[in-house]
Parts: sequence; structure tokens; C-alpha cells
Amino acid sequence: MNPAQTSIASNLDLPGYLLGGFMLLVVMVFHGVLLLQIAKRYEVKTFLYLAEKKYSTVAACFYISVFCLFLTHITEIFIWGIALFVFKLVPTLGQSILFSGSTYTAMGFMEDILPDGWKMLAVIIAFSGMFSFAWTASVMISMTKNFRQAYTKLHMKKLNISSEIIDRFE
Repeated sequence: MNPAQTSIASNLDLPGYLLGGFMLLVVMVFHGVLLLQIAKRYEVKTFLYLAEKKYSTVAACFYISVFCLFLTHITEIFIWGIALFVFKLVPTLGQSILFSGSTYTAMGFMEDILPDGWKMLAVIIAFSGMFSFAWTASVMISMTKNFRQAYTKLHMKKLNISSEIIDRFE
């Protein structure tokens, strides 16, 4: 490329768009696969635990699932950080993971350390975090149905309400 083409590409952040678009796709597919696996397993297990009247186990399953959702986000931050490091956009792996975390969570506690021509990548990382958090929130909301049902039935049991009434509660 001649210098004019290089400056146009870097001024428009074209490399950042290309890598960012590809990585956004990778991260969102990764997020979706893990999210659906966690949600599916939670729904099936808690359905069975509710049928077996193991209400405390439903609560444990809920908290474990929420922790797995948290680990999914941490892993995605690592994926972004590793990509930044592999493409030599940030000098150290630690810095790249920290920058990815700062950007992914939209906390912005770290200054932009990306080289010219790659600045748009920070915005794309932030979008991936916003999309992922929104998707996770919707799944967590759907998970609360079984959790609330188990929690209410457990407390109805503690209040010595007859099992006939407890079983009718949905």
C-alpha cells in the first residue's frame, strides 16, 4: 500500500472494524452457546427438583448457574484480551486483558491504549459487552421463575401450610 492508502485505512479504522466484526461474531456465538447450555441445564434440573420437592436444591442450582454466567463474561474478556495481544495491539497480555475488561464492562477506568487505526475496536468490545450483559439479564429473569417458586414453597412449608395447598402453588 502507498502512504495515502495507509492513512485512509488507519483514519477510518478499517483494521479495527474488520478484526472487531470478526471477534464480535466469535464472542457472541461463544456467549450464545454457553448461555443456552446453562439455561437449558438449569430449566431441566430445577423442573426435576421442584417435582421431587427439593426446594433448597433449586436455590443452589440457581446460584451455581448465575456463577457460571459470570464465568462466561470473564472468559469473554479473556478472549478479547488474548486477541488484542496476539495481534500485537497491546504490549503485554495483562494490559490487554485489563483493557478488554475495562472496555467490555463499559467502566472505562483505563485510557485508550490501542494504536492508530484500531481505535474503533474499543467501541466494538463495549458493544459486545452490552449485548452479552443484556442477553444474560434476559436469561436470568427467565431463571427466576423456578427459583421464586421453590423459595415460596420452601417458606410455605416452614409456615406449616398443608402440602395439599403447597402443591397447588405455581
